[in-house]
Order: sequence, then structure tokens, then C-alpha cells
Amino acid sequence: MATGFQRLLLALALASTAPLALAQDGPLGDIVGPDEERRRISERDLDTENFEFGVFYGLMSVEDFGSNPVAGISLSYHVTEAIFLQANAAQTETRETSYELLSGAVELLTEDQRDYTYYNLSLGYNFLPGQIYLTENWSFNTAAYVIGGAGNTEFAGQDYFTYNLGAGFKLYTTDWLALDLGMRGHVFTHELFGREVEVNNLEARLGVSLFF
Repeated sequence: MATGFQRLLLALALASTAPLALAQDGPLGDIVGPDEERRRISERDLDTENFEFGVFYGLMSVEDFGSNPVAGISLSYHVTEAIFLQANAAQTETRETSYELLSGAVELLTEDQRDYTYYNLSLGYNFLPGQIYLTENWSFNTAAYVIGGAGNTEFAGQDYFTYNLGAGFKLYTTDWLALDLGMRGHVFTHELFGREVEVNNLEARLGVSLFF
């Protein structure tokens, strides 16, 4: 008799748990474990440009020869996101010195010798990456950088070993175009006035760069 009563209780217990199991397989199961669609990202869509070609224009202050317009080109290779190598070439035409202007007759340099041309190879480092927000939905990536290197300057019919130091700020308008505002100092030693003089010719420039 006891065995039959136990079997009856077990049957009632199983019957009472069946609706709960069905509920878990129904709407409740959908809430706990929803199906998610995974995004597919193609590596071909990611930017891989390591080369940068730029043109720039600005002013260059040549000690004793005035401030003059300067124009040039640059080619960079980005070794990493932070480190890059850059080659520069530029030219400006210097003015007469104050001594020449005051004397009225003395010419220290010929017209051809007044051409100032430089080229160099430098190592740069990008730091402080960030963004500029013009509106709530319109922003540009930015980065500051420091740079330094060495090269050659052709001036007054002579070649001078020159080292340069500088800094700048870049604003990336797209993933392939950037604006570059920079300052450079070009240092070399000459003897144009009969004695050895070290000069630091400062350059301010604004450039446009294309990444490829």
C-alpha cells in the first residue's frame, strides 16, 4: 500500500514540473540566450599607408640676409605609428645684407650665390595623439611631433654640413590627407664675413601631405 502511495506522489511531482520545463524552452529561453549576429571585418578595409609625400611653403629667416619665402617638398616613411623617417629639400632666395644696403656699392654675393638650398634626412617622433571637435558630429585626428636630423646647405657658392631640429602639429582631414604646421632650425658654420660664425636659420612652414 505504501509503495503504491509513493508512486502516486512521484507521478504528481513529475506532472507539476513539466510546464516549467516547457516555459524554459519557450519565451524565457529566448530572453536568457538571444542569438547575436557577428560582424565581419575585412583586413583589406584597414589603412596601411606608410609613405607620406608633402609640399610646403613658408618663411625662412637667414641670419644677416633677411626673412624670405621658402618652398620645398618632403617624403616620409612611417616605421611605426610613432616613429618616422623624413627627407626634405627646399629653396629660398636671400636678400642683401644691411651692410650692402648702407654702402650702396658693395656686393658680398652675386645673384646666383644668394640662392639658399638645403636637403636633409631626419628622424621624427609623433606624440600627444588626439582629436579636435568642430561640431558634435565633426572631428579631426591630430598629433604633435618633434624631429631632428642632418644634411647639406648650398649657399654663397659653398656647401655646409647642417643639422636641424624642429617640432610641428598635424591635422588629419581624412585618412589620406593631412595639414602640417611646423618650425625648423637649421644650424651650420660659415666664414662669409672673414670669421667663423655659427648661424641658426629659423623656418616656419605650412604643408599638405598625401599618404600612400
